[in-house]
Amino acid sequence: MSPGEPKQSCGSGRAAADRAHAAVTAERSAPRLSPGRSHRAALHPGAWWLWAVSLGVAATRTTNPLLLALLISASAYVVATHRSPAPWARSYTAFARLALAVLLVRVLFAVALGSPIPGTHTLLTLPEVPLPHWAQGIRLGGRVTAEAVVFAAYDGLKLATLLICVGAANALASPTRLLKSLPGALYETGVAVVVALTFAPHLIADVQRLRAARRLRGRPDRGVRGLLQVGLPVLEGALERSVALAAAMEARGYGRTAEVPARVRRTTAALTLGGLLGVCAGTYGLLTAAGGSYGLPVLLAGVGAALTGLRLGGRRSPRTRYRPDPWGPRAWLVTGSGAAVAALLTLASVRDPRALHPGVVPLVAPTLPLWPAVAVLLALLPAFVVPREPS
Repeated sequence: MSPGEPKQSCGSGRAAADRAHAAVTAERSAPRLSPGRSHRAALHPGAWWLWAVSLGVAATRTTNPLLLALLISASAYVVATHRSPAPWARSYTAFARLALAVLLVRVLFAVALGSPIPGTHTLLTLPEVPLPHWAQGIRLGGRVTAEAVVFAAYDGLKLATLLICVGAANALASPTRLLKSLPGALYETGVAVVVALTFAPHLIADVQRLRAARRLRGRPDRGVRGLLQVGLPVLEGALERSVALAAAMEARGYGRTAEVPARVRRTTAALTLGGLLGVCAGTYGLLTAAGGSYGLPVLLAGVGAALTGLRLGGRRSPRTRYRPDPWGPRAWLVTGSGAAVAALLTLASVRDPRALHPGVVPLVAPTLPLWPAVAVLLALLPAFVVPREPS
């Protein structure tokens, strides 16, 4: 030891050596997952979205509160078992609160503005505000019946279930991985959609982080004053993320296109536009009684033309995918479970509409139909066939 160097005690050196030895031992004994294994364990994000959209389609086929509650419970259980700790996965609670707010607003509108549903069970009578003759059909206040409130609650619960299904897709599917899986023709549109979808989760994470920091400093984090003092840092963080995103997109060559012959461009535009028109016409035919004969063929032809146009349009966006997400058997099982729920509830709404749409005039208690309820339970299949992502 040179005279200028500070002296170290024997105890501190021995403690440092023990800490280093413990760190090396823990690192060696910790289980290691290969990148390919952890990558294969994750489910394709498109499967989660198709599963959630199928549950939303099933929710539109019924107003039975028991079946809607089963759909909400199934999606909530899958989210609780497979949600990752990423910031975008925290948006499920916000969607659930938004769904509750939509339900309450729908009921309040029925109470304050009236309802076209007749009823005999009067709950209360509000002071009615007289309106001019040009506002016929609208009333403020008046008699509030139990039938009108129950009908509004059924309708609001259906919309709330749709919002919760969308929240489940946001909580389960990684937006960046979903963007990577999009075809090249939809890359620019997908970037805009992903940025829009991730804005709310990042905003919620920023608000929670700033409120926790204010609580640690003993400052108020609730009320109008706390909201105003938290709002400015949140906006500043959003601006910083926007600038960083723009710089990253520019560095990665966002917006660059390859040279494609004019003939290919015209063919791509014709196929895409014609395919979308065919999808609209086929969907309209399936929804109407007169178009049952041509609806399905036109829909399939439109989907095929649109997919061909998207594949040709991908030539203008030369991109490479680093370790693309495979669409494996688990993705088929997850997508199939959601599609089965949507198909079975659609069939049940045609064969037994009273069970899926309980009446409110006269007011009767809803009953739980057996086989539609069993069909909804198929939505729980992803909770058992999909492994959890490593934290």
